[in-house]
Amino acid sequence: MKTKSGTNKPWGGRFTEKTAQAAETFSASIHFDKRLYRYDIAGSRVHAKMLAKTGLLSPSELELILKGLSEIESEIENHAFVFRDELEDIHMNIEKALVEKVGQAGEKLHTARSRNDQVALDMRLYLRDVCRNLIDLISDLQKGFVSLARKYLGACMPGYTHLQRAQPVLLSHHLLAYYEMFARDKDRLGDCLKRINVLPLGSGALAGTSLPIDREFVARELGFSRVSANSMDAVSDRDFMVEFLAACSLIQVHLSRFSEELVLWTSQEFNFVEIADRFCTGSSIMPQKKNPDMPELVRGKSGRVVGNLMALLTMLKGLPLTYNRDLQEDKEPVFDTVDTVSQSLAVVVELLSGLSFNRDVLERATEKGFMTATDLAEYLVRKNVPFRQAHAVVGGAVAYCLVNGKELTDLTLPELQEFSDSIAEDVFEVLRIEGSINSRRTQGGTANTSVLQALEKAETDLGI
Repeated sequence: MKTKSGTNKPWGGRFTEKTAQAAETFSASIHFDKRLYRYDIAGSRVHAKMLAKTGLLSPSELELILKGLSEIESEIENHAFVFRDELEDIHMNIEKALVEKVGQAGEKLHTARSRNDQVALDMRLYLRDVCRNLIDLISDLQKGFVSLARKYLGACMPGYTHLQRAQPVLLSHHLLAYYEMFARDKDRLGDCLKRINVLPLGSGALAGTSLPIDREFVARELGFSRVSANSMDAVSDRDFMVEFLAACSLIQVHLSRFSEELVLWTSQEFNFVEIADRFCTGSSIMPQKKNPDMPELVRGKSGRVVGNLMALLTMLKGLPLTYNRDLQEDKEPVFDTVDTVSQSLAVVVELLSGLSFNRDVLERATEKGFMTATDLAEYLVRKNVPFRQAHAVVGGAVAYCLVNGKELTDLTLPELQEFSDSIAEDVFEVLRIEGSINSRRTQGGTANTSVLQALEKAETDLGI
């Protein structure tokens, strides 16, 4: 005896009541997961080809399905497709439209798959493209830092620890520090891709399928390097999303650190750099203001990116195997992170081209703050003075300067020799800013020769 379903849902056969409107609204995901349509259709195309290859679809049914999917894709791209909330998600919206176009052949498309392995596939396809796009954006950003490092090669500035002037460095050395940060970010995304590029389709709801399928064929067609080894893990695994969000959090944090320096450096107290007007805003009440809003926004958006990572980790921590509806909550944090990080990278890439460093101000800033005190200590070490004794000697000299309103470079040889008889005439070379910088020739140091080597390597690696 047949019973009539109370709902028109694709899964509604055993239900006798329609879904409550409040539940319908609460559970719908189409308003955010519709951005997956290309990936959902791409996966469905290959899945249909596989079903035909294994005899689960006829050639004519395959032709109808492929034609219908192409029409749906075109309608979505031309904004002619009507997304329906009652169909819950992108998968059901596309499937329903396909059935309306091609009839019973469309009803066969979902053979040997579940929305559980289907959505996992869509997200992996999506993030695979996103990672590649982000890697390209980061390369553009690195080119911006390298271009500035080349432009200002030789310019000196204070290096800071604890936001206190510490030792003189080359501005190019400072800029190339960000090149290195973002190189690691690219590496992390590349590593992330290895674990994204695993095919989950064929896992079914959680246990695989009894129907004849060819997962290796699907993997080859979709460009996956391997298929998942465990069906239960495949439908519940969101590690690849966590890893992606962690990598993006570091990208945004690195952008935020640079933004913080720009905010500091554009203040009148520093005046190290000028940001082009097109990346700043004014005040609604104070006519003189030029505010570094773009760096501030990038800095502020780091909170939401890190928050998205925390949201996904928190959502996952209590889930038993395998699929749970909680996992619907994985997409919005990912989508928001993709949008935020992509936009932040793009704006900083452009912003770099509008930076003008005040070279004279930077170099004058190295003249105060006993910037070559460490050089004096190392000079004494070369004179066979134990480092701890040398440190104490230079500390005494600095204390003397503070009392007398002098810098180390102001002291005469007799004054310096009051603190150590190991000091001779050649001390003044190490007290010079240029001498200090160029003495640091160790690999990765700030000497002109070392920085030039690093710059040339970066240009070669980036193909510029």
